[in-house]
Amino acid sequence: MSAPDADDQAAWLVAELTRRRQTVAAAESLTAGLVCATLTRVPGSSAVLRGGLVVYATELKHTLGGVDETLLADYGAVHPEVAAQLAQGARRRCTADWGLGLTGVAGPDPQDGCEPGTVYIGLAGPETRAVRTLNLAGGREEVRAGAVAAALGLLREHLD
Repeated sequence: MSAPDADDQAAWLVAELTRRRQTVAAAESLTAGLVCATLTRVPGSSAVLRGGLVVYATELKHTLGGVDETLLADYGAVHPEVAAQLAQGARRRCTADWGLGLTGVAGPDPQDGCEPGTVYIGLAGPETRAVRTLNLAGGREEVRAGAVAAALGLLREHLD
């Protein structure tokens, strides 16, 4: 059996979060709002999606996403702890039960010493903090689509 695609993941998450009366928010860098866009394709998503932060520029990861300035200065924007702090920032800023944070390199060029396809996904929730590291193949769109599916999948794993 193949892994569920992002739309299937989104439909499951909207139903499950609605059942639990919980909410989600995202702080997205390389996906630039695609997580939230994928969730909003599902009817009823307004009951669970609190909002999202598109933090494409590095300084916005700090000012909007709540990522520590020193972390960004020392390691750059593509780092697992940046994803974790973005998830917590989305959760806090949007007053959601769950937060997702995504950062990485879609390509075609490396960034912050990381190769294209390097993606970090953070999850913050009630008594939950997780980070997933991905090395995705393909061009920009494949990397971004893979990051969305993986982020939704990470949340699903913690709810399932």
